[in-house]
This record gives sequence, C-alpha cells and structure tokens, in this order.
Amino acid sequence: MTKLSTYALATLAAMPLTTTALAGDMVIIPQGSVTDAGRSLKSAIPSITNPTLHELAVPQTRMHAMVINHQTPDQVKAGGNLVTVGGDVNIVALQLEYALNDRLSIIASKDGYIDFNPSTASPFTDQTGYANIAAGLKYAFIYDEANDFAASVALQLELPTGNRDVFQGRGDGNVLLTFSALKLMGNWQFSGATGINVPFDSDEEALTGFASAHVSYQLTERFTPIFEINFYHTFNAGERGSVPTDFEGGGFFNFGSPNGEVNENIVTAALGARYKINESLSLGAAYEVPLTEEEENFMDSRITLDFVYKF
Repeated sequence: MTKLSTYALATLAAMPLTTTALAGDMVIIPQGSVTDAGRSLKSAIPSITNPTLHELAVPQTRMHAMVINHQTPDQVKAGGNLVTVGGDVNIVALQLEYALNDRLSIIASKDGYIDFNPSTASPFTDQTGYANIAAGLKYAFIYDEANDFAASVALQLELPTGNRDVFQGRGDGNVLLTFSALKLMGNWQFSGATGINVPFDSDEEALTGFASAHVSYQLTERFTPIFEINFYHTFNAGERGSVPTDFEGGGFFNFGSPNGEVNENIVTAALGARYKINESLSLGAAYEVPLTEEEENFMDSRITLDFVYKF
C-alpha cells in the first residue's frame, strides 16, 4: 500500500462525518471503520488450533485444509517412569462442511494422513498411516444476525478407520457432542466450544472432554491476529490402550491409556493470524505450546498452517 493510500484510509477512518456537495444539496454520509464494512456472522473465521473439536458456531460451506507439525517432548511420563519419545508428528488433513441453510450443515471434521517420526533413542519406530474419520451434523439453534450472535450443537460419529501404528483405529469408534458459541463485537470475534467424546469401547479408549476459546481482532480488512487456548480433560481412562502414558492424547489422539487420569488436565495456548486473500480464500498460521508440564502431555510445540476456502 502506498503512503498516499495509507494516509487517505487513515483520514477517512478518523472523520466521523463526511459532507459532500452534489448538485447544490448537502449529503451527510456516516463513516465507519474500513474493517467494519461487510462484518456479519457469515464472515466469521474458524479457529486454527484444535480443529477437529472446536466447531465454529455458524454453518458454512467450506473446505478447510491443514498441515500440522507437532513436536513431541524428549521424554514423557508412563507408569511413573520417563520414556524417550522426541521427534515429531506431521499431519495433513482436509475438513469439509456443507451448509444446507443458515442453521444446519453436514460436517466431516476428522480425517488425514499421519507421519510419526520419533527420535532414534525412542522405543517407538517411524510409522505412517491414516487417521480415523469423523462426520455428522451441526445445528445453529441461535442465529441472531441483529446482535451478531450464534450458538450451535454438533453431533459426530468417529469411526475406527485409521491405522493403529499411528494411534488410530482402536476400539469401536466414539460419539462427539459439541456446543459452540460465537459473538462479533465491532472488529472483535469471540468464539468457543466445549464437548465430550464418548467411546463405544471404554477399555480401548478414554472418555474425554474439552473446552476451547478463540479471540481475534480484525486489524485490517485482510489481516486478523488470533489468540486461542485449549483445555482437555480425561474423565475415565481406558484399560488396554496403545500407549501406557500418564496422560491422554489431547484432542487428535486417544491413547486409551490405563494411566490417563494421572495427569487428567492438559492446557495449551496459541498465537497466530489469519490473512484473507479474497472473499473465498484465507490462510491461517498458529504456534501452540502446552501450559502444563512438558513431560505430562504429548506436545512440546505445534505449528499449524491452514487454508480455508468458502463457497
């Protein structure tokens, strides 16, 4: 943007009223900020972190592609002992949502390909495979355009279609029930979700819950900084899961560990931003770290890049 155009935009934003003389008549035009133009529930942006659980309250027709680089801790606690892990997990996934109307949509929030690369000192070995698939319906029981507020409930079925080598495909699947809310206030967006993940086979997978919050501010017409926080809780541990860690997987993974309740709470926080290329396409990026003890969760850090195409 040139210095001249920047100065012009700043001048317009500072003027409460603009008066224009046209054919001898005085026309008074109220001026709002540039970024307020076109703000509506339909322009709400999705979260970047915790993408398989944190549903946006507003139904949209969109494709949400993501690439995740998940660094694992050098050591984690398992049965009270330290086990070497290290390395990283790379995930490529594509979410789909189709809005039947303003209130109801079909969602497919989990799938993807997983590449697990532990350190050479770890008892684990390099593995690749597919994630489980989850899909269902989302219904906005509140859709208040006048007050820029929406609330919805979503029900999804996750099938054990993935590969066990990458901590998927265990048990008989599960049901995920999610409640989401969204509020726009000027250039601010506040959104959140909470839910519970109930396995059909409680021996193989844990009963878990989560709560996620998103705060963003539309700094310019295209650029929006984002802050997000995620909380994961293990209600009931599994009995014969794939990994006997003293915690659960925290969102994307469900180990079904018999020791999963030792550290029943995991909290992460993230800073990021979304950039709108045009009305249909936006790019997002976020850097996420755990706020709980590094050795008591499966995350050392995580970088998420996503691409959202709305149509």
